[in-house]
Amino acid sequence: MCNLKSVALPLLLAFSLMLLPFSESIYFTNYHIHVRNDLPLLNSPPNHPNLLLHCKSKKRDIGDRPMVKGQDYTWDTKINFFRTTLFFCNARWVGHKSMSFDAFDAIRDEERCLEYHTSCMWSVRSDGIYFSFNNATWYNDYH
Repeated sequence: MCNLKSVALPLLLAFSLMLLPFSESIYFTNYHIHVRNDLPLLNSPPNHPNLLLHCKSKKRDIGDRPMVKGQDYTWDTKINFFRTTLFFCNARWVGHKSMSFDAFDAIRDEERCLEYHTSCMWSVRSDGIYFSFNNATWYNDYH
């Protein structure tokens, strides 16, 4: 029994020390996902929602979010141990147009969303869903 203690304790200590560099790793980072309604008003009144956003992951359903023009909806997530965290959204807007997109994919976004305050920025526009890693340059990721 004494032999087990003399081997297990140093191994446990070594393993704990190995985890220290991971204390600020992606597994402990809180990512902020933003989806902004940048659709034109068309025939909608200014304070009337013209976008219905529904986002969810395997374990968490955020539900339907009616959004007016210019509104930003935000939620937070962390990357799970297996790096399989995925939030996907369906955007529906006036004219019955609908588009689905991955708002957060751990493998794709773990690095690119670190640049701007650990935020993934999305903009729903009439010609697609745009992504920005700095809130200045936008890329049409979903046409």
